[in-house]
Order: sequence, then structure tokens, then C-alpha cells
Amino acid sequence: MTTMCEKCPLRQLDLFEDMSNDEVQFMSRFKTGEFVAQPGSEILAEGASSTQLYTALEGMGLRYKTLEDGRRQVVGFILPGDFIGLQSGVMGEMKHSVEATTRMTMCVFNRSELWDLFKNHPRRSFGLTHLAASEEFLLGEMLSAVGQMDGIAKIAWVLNRFYKRLTALGLNENDQVPMPYRQQDIADAMGLSLVHTNKTLAKLRVEGFATWSGDTLTVHRPEELAELGYAKGVKPLKRPLI
Repeated sequence: MTTMCEKCPLRQLDLFEDMSNDEVQFMSRFKTGEFVAQPGSEILAEGASSTQLYTALEGMGLRYKTLEDGRRQVVGFILPGDFIGLQSGVMGEMKHSVEATTRMTMCVFNRSELWDLFKNHPRRSFGLTHLAASEEFLLGEMLSAVGQMDGIAKIAWVLNRFYKRLTALGLNENDQVPMPYRQQDIADAMGLSLVHTNKTLAKLRVEGFATWSGDTLTVHRPEELAELGYAKGVKPLKRPLI
């Protein structure tokens, strides 16, 4: 069944900003339905245009660019609440691809209605701008980690980011959060080799910081892990929900 905006489970989380009744009613009209993507399926393709925009309601995915020689560079990860397809809506085509890592349920919006959002709903359009700024901020943080941190700090930084964000999404059970990605995805995102990533994860496990096993990340010492990744005291930023 389609999730009604009035009963959206994400809206109940402290991670997301409150919406007025008028905004909820607008989102109900803006939303045209839901789309389910199976693991490994391409949601949006680099260089292609799309008539639809999405918000991840459930499940996780990733963003990547394909190099001329066929190699893939992971440029970001998609978690519940993330908006997908803004590049296509604003620039006419996607500059990266989006793939579902797990089964994903997404709210679907018509790209043609984007102008109405900016014209008649300033708070909602500011929210969309806020999300774009947040993505820019995150890319800056990731680039800083890739360029200035050593291997163990890089892995600690990205594991801490997942742990804190997924905890804020209510997906933490007994210090465990879902981590359905491959080690290669993390290696690509953080500019490390697969071998280096594997050895670093093993070191974090042996020293009792965190264990990534299968599709689950267990953080045994969250404060120490955050400090190791130069993110002590950093919390997920409160964000709009589109």
C-alpha cells in the first residue's frame, strides 16, 4: 500500500524538520505514487533525463560515476529520507548514476511540478535548497577525509557517519545498524584499495572499535570510533524531508 504523507514514518523522527499541515497537504498532491527497486537495479542513469524525482522511504542505495575505462567511482550513499534526481530536475540530466543496494521503496514526484514548488511553496523550495547545500557540505567533508586522513581514520570516519545517521533514523538495535554495502564500495568512496580497507576493518575489529560482518555494523565503542575519525561530538544535521 502507498504510504500517505500524513502518516509518513520518517516525519516522526527527530532527524527531520517539522512540516505544517499546508506543507503536508502539498506533498500529498506533489507525490504521485511509490516505486520499488530491487537490489542492484539502476534507478537513474548518468547522462539520462528523467521525468520523475524520488525520496528514499525505505532501503539503501548508492550514487556513482562511471569512468571511460569502465571503472566505477562511488560518490555517495543513499539512506532513507534522501532526495534523488535533483540534478536531472535542475540540470536536465543526471551527472551520476543511482543504484539500489537493497530493496528500496521510494516516493515518486513529477519533475514537471518542480516549478510549482518553487513558485508557490517557499518553505518547501527552501527545504530543497537546504538538501542541496547539505549534499555539498557532505561532499566537502568526504573530500577532506579522502585527502587528509590516514587509512584507519578514513574508515573510522565513514563507519561513524553510517552509525550516527542510521541511529537517527531509528535503525539501531543493540548498537547494530544495517550495513548492506560491499567493502569495495567503501574503498572506492574513501580512495583506498580493497586490501587496505579489509586490513583496516580487521584492525578496528581486533581493537574492539567496530565489527562489520555480513550486512550488519556493530559499534562497540561509539565515542572512541568517532574520535578516531575526527568526528567527536559531531551529530547528524537536522534536515528537511521532501
